[in-house]
Amino acid sequence: MSFQLPQYTPPDFSAENLRNAPKIKTQPAPQKGVAPRQFHATSNHPEYLHLGNGKWVLAGENRMDCVMVVKDGRIEVVEARRLQKGDPVVIGRTENGEDGILVYTTGFDEKTEKREDKFSFRTRGTRETPFSRSYDQLYEILKHDRDHGYIVWVLGPAVAFDKDSRDAMQGLIESGFCDALLAGNALATHDLEAACFKTGLGQDIYTQALQPLGHYHHLDILNEVRDAGSIRKAIDTLNLKDGIIYACEKNNVPYVLAGSIRDDGPLPEVIPDVYASQDIMRTYAKKATIVITLATQLHSIAFGNMTPSYQVREDGSIRPVYFYIVDMTEFSADKLANRGSAQAVAILTNVQDFMINLWNNLARNKKKTPL
Repeated sequence: MSFQLPQYTPPDFSAENLRNAPKIKTQPAPQKGVAPRQFHATSNHPEYLHLGNGKWVLAGENRMDCVMVVKDGRIEVVEARRLQKGDPVVIGRTENGEDGILVYTTGFDEKTEKREDKFSFRTRGTRETPFSRSYDQLYEILKHDRDHGYIVWVLGPAVAFDKDSRDAMQGLIESGFCDALLAGNALATHDLEAACFKTGLGQDIYTQALQPLGHYHHLDILNEVRDAGSIRKAIDTLNLKDGIIYACEKNNVPYVLAGSIRDDGPLPEVIPDVYASQDIMRTYAKKATIVITLATQLHSIAFGNMTPSYQVREDGSIRPVYFYIVDMTEFSADKLANRGSAQAVAILTNVQDFMINLWNNLARNKKKTPL
């Protein structure tokens, strides 16, 4: 049986608390970048506003820690820093209709058998949890969304430090399983280092042997790319033939490299303004139907905060947005959930094993073999 998205069940607006709910209230933003007091802060769940006369409207795009502006019956979710003076901002701090605001969390709930036991073991995911079912679901979602969705990857540099995981990511990009890639300077730098020197921070990406003067390699590749003026030009100038960034360039897959205070170089494509990079990353969060983050805690949490748990499609139907975090530590997964991304599924393993497992399963769906 082919994979099917779960059906969305909308709220019951005939329920007493919603039938008798008041119309939402707004107050003008007192100045640019400042919300009125008692503003409603958004979640990543579907949220409905009562605009009066029994008309409840779903916010088409939602994400955490923003505010809602209502103009001419349209809801816009914006960061408070982007408010203009006078914007009508929704106020109210309740979530079940009391202020005309409904935060709805059960639209994709599946019916499950009621568990009678009040005490049981292994109710929380840990490193001991078997992930076979998580992998199987991920395979099916990726195969579905390659043709019917938008797949976003968020990568830490560990993906480029191993030959096989790097080859696997290249294969996934070339096979259509990546629509956008988000990372920092390090992932791209070390991937290009591997393409040029077959090392990651001076260590052979296959044998792990340290190479003579290998600690210069990432600095040398940074220098070469900066001299060329762009990654695309450097790939041609240096005759690079493989890798994650190579695959993105050759297959026209967009990538966003967000800068950080510790960057060497950086590469010319790295966006040094954190808010500019946030704005660009958000364009992909709006498109994403599945997000997979690998071994990068800060980028995972940041993109998790930008990503809604649902997407309203062009035909008006509503589908879930899937989010996977892959890391060796429970800490990263727990911290993401504690920052509000409770829908994130954790697979606790090293990224090299994850990538190879994924590629071995999906390779039969490949369009062409990685170089």
